[in-house]
Amino acid sequence: MATPVFRFAPSPNGLLHLGHAYSALLNFDRVHEAGGRLLLRIEDIDATRCRPEYEAAIYEDLAWLGIVWETPVRRQSEHLADYRAALERLTALGLVYPAFESRAEIAKLVAARDADGSWPRDPDGAPLYPGDAKSLHGEERARLIDSGAPYALRLDTTAACRRVSGLTWNELGAGPDGEHGMVAARPEAWGDVILARKETPTSYHLSVVVDDAHQGVSEIVRGRDLFHATSVHRLLQALLDLPQPVYRHHALIRDAAGRKLSKSDRATGLRELRAAGTSPAAIRQLVGLG
Repeated sequence: MATPVFRFAPSPNGLLHLGHAYSALLNFDRVHEAGGRLLLRIEDIDATRCRPEYEAAIYEDLAWLGIVWETPVRRQSEHLADYRAALERLTALGLVYPAFESRAEIAKLVAARDADGSWPRDPDGAPLYPGDAKSLHGEERARLIDSGAPYALRLDTTAACRRVSGLTWNELGAGPDGEHGMVAARPEAWGDVILARKETPTSYHLSVVVDDAHQGVSEIVRGRDLFHATSVHRLLQALLDLPQPVYRHHALIRDAAGRKLSKSDRATGLRELRAAGTSPAAIRQLVGLG
C-alpha cells in the first residue's frame, strides 16, 4: 500500500492564526495516525500581497508548534510553467475563453440583471459571471488581446460538464450540512470560474489541483469553507486526467462573534499568543485538540 501523503498549504500574505494552527495540527496528527508524509506548500501566486517575511514567519510558527515537514518546500511562484501547461491543455479542449470586462463592468451587468434578486450566485454567495465573452468572435478576441486589454481566462463550465459527468468525491470529514461519504460534485453551481488572468498564469482552483497531483497528495485535510470548491477541483482533475485524492474538511475556528478568523486579528495570531507566553500545548487546548 502506498504511503499516504498530506499537505499544509498556507499563503504568505499575513501571519498565521489559530485557524491555521488547527488545520496544520490536524494534518500533522493524521500523518502520525496513517504513517504518512507531510508536505508544506507555499501558495505565493499573489505577488502583490505575499511577502518574504510572512513566509519566514510560517516556518517559524509551524516549527514552534512542533510540526515537522519534508523539504524542499514547494513554492507556487517557482512552478508557473506547470500551471501554464495545464491551462494550455484545457484551452486545446476548447474549454477556456478570455473575458474582458473589468470588475466594475461585471458589477454593473449583475446589477442590471439582478433587479428582482434572481441572478444566480455561487456557493460562496458571489454572483455568477454575467458577461457574453463566450460568444465573442475569434477575430474580436484576438483584436482585444492584441490591443493590450486586460482579461481573465474563464472555464466554459457548461461545455466542461458535458465532457465529464457523475463526478463525486470521498468525504472523510463533513460538509456544512453534514455531508459525508460519497458526495456528488456540482461544478455548474460555480458558473464560469476564472482559471488565470493576463498578468497571472493561474488561479487558486487551477494551481491547487496541479500542485496536489504533482506532489502526490492522497488525503487533503482543509477547512470546511472549501467544501463546495471541491466540485470545481474534481471537474479540473477529471479534465486533466489527474489523480483523485480523498478529502477531509474540518470545522473552522471562529471568533467570539462567530466569524471566520482573519490574519488581521491579533487576538488569535500565533505570533502574539506566543509573545504573551502561550505554549504549543495551550494552543492545542485552544483549538480543541487536547
